[in-house]
Amino acid sequence: MEMSGFSAIIPLAYLASAVLFILGIKRLSHPDTAAGGNRLAAIGMLLAVIATLLESGLEYTWIIAGVAIGGLIGGIMARTVKMTAMPEMVAVFNGFGGAASGLVAVGEYLRVGGSETLAIDSGVSIMAGTLIGAVTFSGSMIAFGKLQGFVTGNAISNPLVKFSAGLLLGFAVVLAVYLVGFESNLVFYWCLIAAALILGVLFVIPIGGADMPVVVALLNSYSGLAAASAGFVLENNALIISGALVGASGLILTGIMCRAMNRSLANVLFSAFGTGAATAGRAADGDRVATPIEAEDSAMVLGYASQVIFVPGYGLAVAQAQHRVRELADLLTERGVSVRYCVHPVAGRMPGHMNVLLAEANVPYEQLCEPEDVNPDMENIDVAVVVGANDVVNPLARDDPQSPIGGMPIIETDRAKTCIVIKRSLSVGYAGIDNPLFYLRNNRMFFGDASDALARITEEVKQL
Repeated sequence: MEMSGFSAIIPLAYLASAVLFILGIKRLSHPDTAAGGNRLAAIGMLLAVIATLLESGLEYTWIIAGVAIGGLIGGIMARTVKMTAMPEMVAVFNGFGGAASGLVAVGEYLRVGGSETLAIDSGVSIMAGTLIGAVTFSGSMIAFGKLQGFVTGNAISNPLVKFSAGLLLGFAVVLAVYLVGFESNLVFYWCLIAAALILGVLFVIPIGGADMPVVVALLNSYSGLAAASAGFVLENNALIISGALVGASGLILTGIMCRAMNRSLANVLFSAFGTGAATAGRAADGDRVATPIEAEDSAMVLGYASQVIFVPGYGLAVAQAQHRVRELADLLTERGVSVRYCVHPVAGRMPGHMNVLLAEANVPYEQLCEPEDVNPDMENIDVAVVVGANDVVNPLARDDPQSPIGGMPIIETDRAKTCIVIKRSLSVGYAGIDNPLFYLRNNRMFFGDASDALARITEEVKQL
C-alpha cells in the first residue's frame, strides 16, 4: 500500500536514528570524540521518539509533560552529581532503564492478557521483557546500595543464596512458559514479577566490591536486552536496534573487564570474591616494615627523574585528586620529565572510571596508556606514583597463583626504580589481601589524603 505524509517519513526517521545510535557508540570509544558521540546518540533517540509519536497518533500532552520532567531531572543530575558518584548514577540509570522496559511489558500484558492464551511471538517478548527488566531494576538498586555504602560491599558467600537464586530462576522460567503456552493468569504473572525482583537482589548480593566494574557493565547489558524486548513487544524497530546495541556493547565490555581480571564471568558471579580475611596494616609474615616518605623527598625524586608513571586508583576518585595529579604532572613536564598515566581496566568502580576522571581534569589523551604498554619497559621507569590504587598493583597476582587475584594482569610498579604509593594507610583493597609492594626496598609510602599529598608535593617541586 502506498504511504503518504508522515507514514512515508517514519521508516526513514527510524533508519536515521539507528545510524545515529551506531555512530554515537562508535565515537564513545575515544575521549576526544565521546562528547560528540553522546550528542549523536541523544539526537537519534529524540528522532525515534518523535517518529513513534507521529506513527502512533497518541495524545501528546502527558507524553510531552513526562519528557519535560524527565529531561529536567536528568539535566539537574548531570550537572550536580559529582564525578566520584558517577558509578552510583550509572547503576541507578541502568535500573531505571530496566524498570521502564519492564513496565512496557507489564502494560502490554495487561492489555492483551485477558484472553485465554497469548500469541507465541508477543508472549515470549512480554515474558522476556518482564523478567529481564525486573532483574535489572532490583539488581541495579542493590549495586547502587553497595556503591553508596548502605548495602554491604562485601561478597556474601552463602550456599543458601545461590540455591535460592537457582530455584527462583527455575520457578520464573516455568511461570513464563506456562503463561505463554497454556493460559493467561494475572496472579501467576504477578508472581513472575515478584520472583524476578527477588532474583535481581540475589544476583548482586553475593558479588563483592572488587567486581563492581563487571557488575555495572553486565547490568548495562541487561538494560539493553530489556529495551530490545520492549521493542519486540511494541513492534518498534528503533527500540529493538538501540536495545540490541546497548546489550551487545555491554556484553563486550563485560568480557573486557573479565579478561582484565583473568577471571571468567561465572567466577565473578559465583565465587564471592573479596570475602578473604586479611589484617589491615600488617604484612603477611609480620616482620616487614613499610618505609614512609614526605613531600620534600618525594619532590626531589620526581623533580630530577627522566620518566614518571602515575597509576590512579579509586583513592584518587574519593579524594577528587584528578586536578591535583594533572597539576603535578604538568609541572614535571615543564621540567623536561616524560610523564604518562597508566590506567588499569578495572581501576575504580565502573568501566572507564579513571579515564572519565582524568578527562575531566583535561589530561592529554596521548599521555594515557595501558598496562601492556608500560610493563615491558617498567625497569626503565624512574618513578611510579601509585595514587590510591591497591589490588591492580599487587605483585601477588603475578607471583602467587594461589592468591585470590592470582593471574590477574597488573601494573608492575614493583619493578620500577622507585615506587611511591600515596595511600591513607596500609589497609587492604577490595580483594581483602595484603600488598607486598608496600614493603619492598624500592617502595616508599606517602600516608595521607591523595589530594592533600599531591598538593604538598607540587609545592615542593616548585621550590626546586
